[in-house]
Amino acid sequence: MPETQQTYDVVATRRLPVVPHAAWRVWTEPGVVRQWWCPGPFTCPVAVLDVREGGTSLLGMRAPAEMGGATTYTSWTYTLVDEPHELRYDLRFVDADGHHLGPAASGLAGVPDPVPHLVTFEPTDDGTRLTVIERGYTTEASRNLSAAGLDACLDKVEALAGAMATSG
Repeated sequence: MPETQQTYDVVATRRLPVVPHAAWRVWTEPGVVRQWWCPGPFTCPVAVLDVREGGTSLLGMRAPAEMGGATTYTSWTYTLVDEPHELRYDLRFVDADGHHLGPAASGLAGVPDPVPHLVTFEPTDDGTRLTVIERGYTTEASRNLSAAGLDACLDKVEALAGAMATSG
């Protein structure tokens, strides 16, 4: 029997003080995604979203000038869009035109190609429980790096949702 390589998953959860439809908007509207995608001090200069099964979104992550200012790109190809309950997509490393590069081109070892994502929006008494699962990292270090970046992004999501809740 062939030996299977152990993989590591990222699982992150946040409670958002908005209903699932509003939480869904945070994940699917370009102007809002640009506000939270990328851990700070990175910025998101590009968020072209095609949120439908079979659709592909293109996102850019720009490093600050003191870190070289380079922009790296990922695509999200949607395999399930069940508004406002669940999104499934495969994240791939791409160039600015959306052509596949793979994680190695970005200097990332231990990152699957693609990175399967599951995002769920579960209604709660006081809003939405958002859960993000990324699967298939082949090293703990790559999983931990992605988890840290995702946590930083979800902190921004939480702040945006809080602002949405207070602004009505």
